[in-house]
Amino acid sequence: MIASMTGFASHDTEAEGQSLAWEIRSVNHRYLDLRVQLPDALRALETDVRARLQQSLGRGKVDAVLRLESPGEDAVVRFDPVRAKALVKTIREIDQLMVNGARVSALDILTWPGIIQRDAALDPDVLRAAVLEALGGAIADLRAMRAAEGEALRRTLETRLDAYSGLIRQLRERRTAIVEEQRERLRARIAELDLTLDPQRLEQEVALLAQRLDVDEELDRLDGHVAAMREILDRDEPVGRRLDFLMQEFNREANTLGSKSHDLETTRVAMEMKVLTEQMREQVQNIE
Repeated sequence: MIASMTGFASHDTEAEGQSLAWEIRSVNHRYLDLRVQLPDALRALETDVRARLQQSLGRGKVDAVLRLESPGEDAVVRFDPVRAKALVKTIREIDQLMVNGARVSALDILTWPGIIQRDAALDPDVLRAAVLEALGGAIADLRAMRAAEGEALRRTLETRLDAYSGLIRQLRERRTAIVEEQRERLRARIAELDLTLDPQRLEQEVALLAQRLDVDEELDRLDGHVAAMREILDRDEPVGRRLDFLMQEFNREANTLGSKSHDLETTRVAMEMKVLTEQMREQVQNIE
């Protein structure tokens, strides 16, 4: 089953008075691009969090944010004087380079990340287990949403493939008619110029023209591309990159059909094929 790269999930839980809230958002991206935001007290878990996300997601730009709140009476507020002094020193150095710079208050210093830390009396191992368990729930919800979006994309693509197959059949059915139309045009042109032409020579010219207009190979390849895409859509693995490549092949064959066209109907069908290809390509961009 294919999956979309677009999705959102949130998962809340509690552990000994601590409120944990995960939010994960993902959009389409060529590769897997992870951005993890953790509270300062849980920075050590970033490696484990990234590993969990990499195991579960193949592609996409993913933002994972964890919020931790400690509203209980056991919470302890800590002031980091070393970090505060370093920040004040830096502010003074910058202030000397400025003219009439805005003054920085003590409240501004306190709001800087890491100056004030609110820690809770909680076993680190218990907190780690709770964070990763909540992450697992958020990932499961995200994968479910991406799978549902992927199923919708698959149905849309199959509808486009059905339309593509119909256009291929139209061109196959017109091959004989096109050759006959070209024969009649040659005869009409010869009659208009009041020329006498050997019937055998006329058939030779028609045969050469039919060879130049022959698109059986292109139609056969398009049939193969349609069959390959249906097979890929049924795979239970990330297939976005394969489909990306296949879209290039669809577009190449549609362009060749357009260049070989000598009648309005074939030109129209070739243009519809290019439109369908572009529509499918836009959908494929969202597939993992």
